[in-house]
Amino acid sequence: MNFITLENKDKAKLIKDVVIHPYKINQDASGILVETLKTNWNDVYGPGREFFQQYYSETPSNLARDEDLWHYHPTVQDDRFSVIKGGVVVAIADNREKSETKGLLNLFHINARKDPYMVLIPRKTLHGFMVVSKDPAILINFPTGLYNPKEEGRIPYEDVNIKTADGELFSWALVRKEFNL
Repeated sequence: MNFITLENKDKAKLIKDVVIHPYKINQDASGILVETLKTNWNDVYGPGREFFQQYYSETPSNLARDEDLWHYHPTVQDDRFSVIKGGVVVAIADNREKSETKGLLNLFHINARKDPYMVLIPRKTLHGFMVVSKDPAILINFPTGLYNPKEEGRIPYEDVNIKTADGELFSWALVRKEFNL
């Protein structure tokens, strides 16, 4: 499996409208400070991508949110995922009918201490994440809309048939195998 990180992002074919925004870690004797969203980051913020809310979730090691279901936002919401503790793999699959990258799967390995970054997940794309660090991970999201149950969609994996670059049907079991979980 091919995992996208900050080191290899320029060699990866990204799903249309996905954006990776690297973070800078400011560190001194008192600890670290990482800016996580600014209004002048035009690649992930601006008209149509305003800030509406922020939330975080803590997830145990080896757990995938929605193990067998893709999550998506059908109309207006983009997600902006960042990991502030631990490591996760974020899966994004393009299932949009008229997209030039329809059928493409991107797997982003985000490690909070090694290479923190934000990944912008475009509306209508399928997505999910799994914790691959030994300890729990904390993921924060800066969605472009307030919570609305009508903006929450789920589709079983077997209904969309998304495949990895190796031609295997995507599942979190494949990710677990790669990370020896």
